[in-house]
Amino acid sequence: MTENPTVAADETPAELPAYKSALLEDLEEAMRDVVDPELGVNVVDLGLVYGIDVDESNIAILDMTLTSAACPLTDVIEDQARQALTGGPGPGLVDDIRINWVWMPPWGPDKITDDGREQLRALGFRV
Repeated sequence: MTENPTVAADETPAELPAYKSALLEDLEEAMRDVVDPELGVNVVDLGLVYGIDVDESNIAILDMTLTSAACPLTDVIEDQARQALTGGPGPGLVDDIRINWVWMPPWGPDKITDDGREQLRALGFRV
């Protein structure tokens, strides 16, 4: 994940209106409810979320990758992300989502956050 994954690639934090910056932070936090079904750790702490933005139609655009390009569970992750960002009690954070599956830069264990490493160790993984 980038140093500030909630910021669109073409904007710096200083250029974002306060409401959008807060929304992007809320979206990133909500994505922590999306758990990789194979590893049991959320996609943010695994470093699978490369970027989050919201377009003028209130659709969240997520740049994400997977631990393996051959992962058969993209539908599960997409369904979880849609529920986390558009569902829940009351109105969702956004009206819909679009995930851009990206493969560059490739995912590697170096992208896992410290929290993600702790979660993996608790599950018995060596990282």
